[in-house]
Amino acid sequence: MALLTTVRFHTTVAQQQQLPRGGPAEVAFIGRSNAGKSSAINAICQRRRLAFSSRTPGRTQALNFFALGKEPDTVGFLVDTPGYGYAAAPGAIRHGWDALAGRYLRSRAQLRAVVMMLDIRRGITDLDRQMLAWIPPGMRVIALLTKADKLGRVQQSAVRRAVRDELAKLRDAGSFEVVLFSSTDRIGLDEARTAIEALFANANADGDGAPHADAGADGSDADGSGSGSRAADGSAGQDAPAAPPPAGIPGPKRRA
Repeated sequence: MALLTTVRFHTTVAQQQQLPRGGPAEVAFIGRSNAGKSSAINAICQRRRLAFSSRTPGRTQALNFFALGKEPDTVGFLVDTPGYGYAAAPGAIRHGWDALAGRYLRSRAQLRAVVMMLDIRRGITDLDRQMLAWIPPGMRVIALLTKADKLGRVQQSAVRRAVRDELAKLRDAGSFEVVLFSSTDRIGLDEARTAIEALFANANADGDGAPHADAGADGSDADGSGSGSRAADGSAGQDAPAAPPPAGIPGPKRRA
């Protein structure tokens, strides 16, 4: 059984202190609002309604954790982060994004890689560059050029080359890959699945993805220590948070 087909909802995190304690490797999905993130997650995991899009883009401000592995074990998590960059989102919501998703990307020890949605018609935007600055430079990034069906093959290849060239300037060598993707026309599905499952396979080989018992219905781990959104001590064992930036994105600047 392919790992991604074992996916199931685990928990929703609205505040840093609700992050699951420790646990196996995590791979986060990020992207601008309307970049096709929810559709990509559903297509990759072969589910119709695993991830949802808000009817008001930019308003969904929580991290959704999806467990992987044959129940009751969990060998990894997919983490659906809030969409960013929606112009109509109030300042308080933008600041909330910084405080939760921004800190998560910057300092979460369990985070092993990021799957980034890039609308192929836009390429890498200024907001995407700012988002990339949140991600530690050596962390693996899989860039999905979503909505690839909207362009012809020649244009697809040109954008892919341009994105590769820019990522080569922004990221460490060998830390990224670029995949043409369309959930509508099923372009790049196998390539994306293979790349994501390889991330968890590597984490397992390194000892980061050893099976963990799923949390119980009350939010506690099998050993009763507590996890998810119901940690008794309020800390949920999260990593030391980075100082939040000003409201809105941008993230920290990369040094030349």
